[in-house]
Order: sequence, then C-alpha cells, then structure tokens
Amino acid sequence: MLSASPVVISMGDPAGIGPEIILKAWTQRRVAGPLFACIGDIDAMRACASRLGLPAPVEITDLAAAASAFADALPVLPAPVSITAPLKPGTPDPRHAAAIKASIEAAVALCLSGEALGLVTAPIAKSVMYEAGFSFPGHTEFLADLTASHPVSGTRGPAMMLTGGGLRVVLASIHQPLADAIATLSASRIEQIARLTHQALRRDFGIAEPRLALAGLNPHAGENGSLGREEIDIINPAAARLRAEGIAITDARPPDTMFHAEARAGYDAAICLYHDQGLIPVKTLDFHGGVNITLGLPIVRTSPDHGTAFDIAGQGIARADSLLAALDAAAEIAGHRA
Repeated sequence: MLSASPVVISMGDPAGIGPEIILKAWTQRRVAGPLFACIGDIDAMRACASRLGLPAPVEITDLAAAASAFADALPVLPAPVSITAPLKPGTPDPRHAAAIKASIEAAVALCLSGEALGLVTAPIAKSVMYEAGFSFPGHTEFLADLTASHPVSGTRGPAMMLTGGGLRVVLASIHQPLADAIATLSASRIEQIARLTHQALRRDFGIAEPRLALAGLNPHAGENGSLGREEIDIINPAAARLRAEGIAITDARPPDTMFHAEARAGYDAAICLYHDQGLIPVKTLDFHGGVNITLGLPIVRTSPDHGTAFDIAGQGIARADSLLAALDAAAEIAGHRA
C-alpha cells in the first residue's frame, strides 16, 4: 500500500540518463511503491517518455495530487525554472543549469516543509554546473547550504554513506586528491564521522547498538608504526575517545582484510579514510545497486551511486537499479525517523 506522502526526485541533468531512469523506476514501483514524484521540467520528462514508449507523465500542481496519478503516469511537479535552451540527450548544456538547480531547490523546500518524505537526487554533471556559475563542489555541499538554517537532531553533517551488497561505508574525506586526504587526516574529523554514523545507524536504520569498524590508513594498519604512524598518533587515539563516549568502534583495522563476508558480519558500518578505500568494496559487491546517503542533514537525502552517463543518454539502455535502491532507502529511512 502506497504512503500518502511521496518521496521527491529532483530531475538531475536532463541531457543525461536522469529522466530515463526516473521513468523506468516509475514502471517498477507504480503499484507497490514507494510513492514518488519528479520535480523538474514536464516537457523534458514527456519527451523522454515518448522515446521510451511509456505513458506521458502527468503534470501536478501540488504533491497531494501525486498519489491519485501514480498508478497511471509519473507525476511531475514543475520546477520554478523551465528548460528554454534546446535539449539533446547526451549533449550537456550549461544553459540547462538554472533549471537543474531550481529542481533541487524546490525538492529541498518540499522536504523541509514536511510535504515530502525525503529527497532522491538524480545525477548532475558538476562541470556543466560550474560553467554556469555554480559555486558548490557538488550536490552534497549544496544541500548542506540549503538546509543550514534548519536544526538537526544530533551531530550536523554532511557526511557521505555508501551502501551496496549489504555493506555500509562512511567516508572521512570525499572528492580530494589522495595526497590532500592524507595530509588533512585528523582525529577530530574521524570522531565527527563516527558520531554521525552512530547516530544515523540508530535513527535511520533502527540499529539499537551500532558496531563500527575503523579502517587504517597504511598497509597492515601501520604494522605497529613500522609502515606509518598515523594509526598510532591519530586514528587509534580518536577511536579510544569515541569508545569512552559509548560508541562501539574498533581501532584501525588493515583495510585489505575488512571487507570479506566474515569480516563484514562483525560490524554495521565501516569508517573509511579516503574515497576509493570505501567505494571500491561497495562497487565490487553491488556495482549497479549502490546508493549514496547523506548523513547529518535535517532532511532525508539519497541518490544513485553513478553519474549522468551522457555517453548512453537517449539510447533507452540505462539501468534504474541504483535509483530504485535509492528510492527504497529514502522511504526506509523516512519510516525509521517517523
């Protein structure tokens, strides 16, 4: 049975695969849910539906109308800014940036007002947004800014959790060169990420007593200092302070032995210190179904763990697995918070 309140999906870059995977997700969730509505350009969504041979999306004037429309057509709530420049799948255009940005802003506003259960963001291309003057490193930082004046329960983020194949990882550093991630590694950052993760596992996933595994930085977690001292000087002291707060977290573990099935059974989430340390195991376990979840915001936000895929846009071959998983995750988290 569908919930009366929908999850909202921001359109993403309309020249990418966002419109296609949103429509494909609707075909697979139109009966069993979760209920969702797209926030974006109605003409772009209808053109994509026509290419796919799917029913034309229906324009709605408010989210309350989504439930009655959902079984028959994808409900689309137009964003405040429409696409005016020509739109060709696979050909990104900075002139679309204003409509992309407005879709995200409108979707966030609906979550903050309580009209929407949560937000799933379809992929954007940062290079396209930058050309149009977008000043944020990516979606996550933009969402943090849009929600900055609203209180959160517990530690404020944002932090990035990736899920897939039964594994949850949370990153202490995200999109920065590896040398910078190592140089800026700090105990305070590890402690903040661990608190956010502990909080999210309890509130958003219903895990009463979360267990965290902390990855080391160096091979063999430093081999008692012979392969690096970060574990001794930074990582393990941070873990000790967290345990003193009541958070169940390990000392630094060798990253090469953390992610096999037997090891994963011993923790609920892994804290990873740099991007690829966390992303490689998630994508190895579930390449098509990974989900990006933002922790520490006053709203629920998830997204598919892939990009705009301009190279296949408009060909009808994009897979909606990751978006479907992101939708299900958003609805699950909203349910736990409720």
